[in-house]
Parts: sequence; C-alpha cells; structure tokens
Amino acid sequence: MMDASTAVIRFRIAGAMRFLSHAETSRVLQRACTRAAIEVRYSQGFNPHPRMSLPLPRPVGVESEDELLVVKLCDDRDAAPGESRAEREAAMKQALAEQLPEGMDVLAVDLVGPGVPFHPLSAEYVLPVRVAEDAGLAQRLRDEIARVMASGRCLVERAAAEGKAARSVDVRPFLQSIRLEGGSLIVQHRTGGAGSIRVDEIQQLFGLQTQDSAGPVRRTNVVWETTKLQNALKGPCMKTRAEDMEDGT
Repeated sequence: MMDASTAVIRFRIAGAMRFLSHAETSRVLQRACTRAAIEVRYSQGFNPHPRMSLPLPRPVGVESEDELLVVKLCDDRDAAPGESRAEREAAMKQALAEQLPEGMDVLAVDLVGPGVPFHPLSAEYVLPVRVAEDAGLAQRLRDEIARVMASGRCLVERAAAEGKAARSVDVRPFLQSIRLEGGSLIVQHRTGGAGSIRVDEIQQLFGLQTQDSAGPVRRTNVVWETTKLQNALKGPCMKTRAEDMEDGT
C-alpha cells in the first residue's frame, strides 16, 4: 500500500472560467473528481462534506497559472496491483483533465503523505497595461513604482461588505517588489494571516483605469511554505516558504 493520503492537484484557470467564484470553482472541481472516479474522503457526521480545499482563494475575474487543489483520499485499496505512484498520478491527471471544462487545465497531480502543510507565503499579480500605446502611462507607472517602493506607508480605501463602511488600509507591508516588464505591471505581494493586497487596491494605488488595461489580470508564481512541500510537488512554478491564506474576497 502506498503511503499517499492526499492528492495535490496543480491547475490553471483562464478565459470565462476566471469569473467563477471560490465556491463555484470548488463545486466544478468536486464534480470533476466524482466523474473521474477519484476516491475523495468525506468528513464524518450527519452532513458529510468532501475533504478537498483550495488553500489560496482566487479573486473573481483573475486568471491563474498556479492554482492548487488539495484532496484527501480514501486509502489505496483500490489501487491496481503493482501500480507505482507515478503511474497512479498520471492516470489521475488524465482522468481529471477529461472531466474539466474548457479554461481549466490540469498541470500536475502529486500524491503525498499526511502532515504536509499547504500555506502560501506570496504570489505575483500580472496586470497587462497599454504602455505600448501610451508612453505617458509607462512613465507614470515607473514614477509611481519608485514612489510606492520608497514609501513607508501606502494607504488605500478597502471596500467592505454591503452595509459596512470602507476603511483605510496600509498595504505597503504586503508589497515585496513591483516592476514594469513586457507590457505588464508585475506586483509580487505577501499573503498571510495579516491579509494581503487586493487587485482593485493595486489599481487604486497606481490610478489605473479600465482603459489602461490590456487584458485580464493573472496570478502566478505562488510561493509555498516548506521544503517538505516543495519536495512533494514537482511542478516548475513552485518555490518555498509561507504564511497563511490570502483574502480572496
């Protein structure tokens, strides 16, 4: 029997699928796992739920090249005799890929043992901007990048739930690096128990308007917690270290 109780599934999401909410994305993945005959473990009790999660919620409207689905599995009694872990991973990847809608693509499936944490430390938002068409925008963004990175505080108005007032938030502690590269504003940001910066707050911070956008925002290069997790995940996008869950509202 393999010592693998969890499937860590890396996938990308793009196109119309980026408009799915966190809950809708979870439901699509749950149904795909069911149709792919993946033996998902359920919680105990009167109203059992599948033990699967998206450790880093994705903001609605944002594409992602680096999503992670963590699925707790039933034991390996149904594994084919003599089937290696690599063969089971490949079979699971193919079965799941055949059940996902257009715009959701499986990148890798890794089977890991119990006790592996799944906490992200940082990620990058890539905001395509029309700098090729607007030299003034390019210079303004360069000036704003220099100003923001030199600042000790960067206050933005954080939108609140309906019926509650917006509040001022200092997002400077979340900003690790910002650069203008290849027609995109790339913001590397921390995410943890203290929260993170939101896409609309980046746009607010840099005064970006709808007409400045050259395409959908993407999230990529997620940095995870431990070398133990990195050893478990073989995909090229994974790095090291971590904190906690991003505010995905």
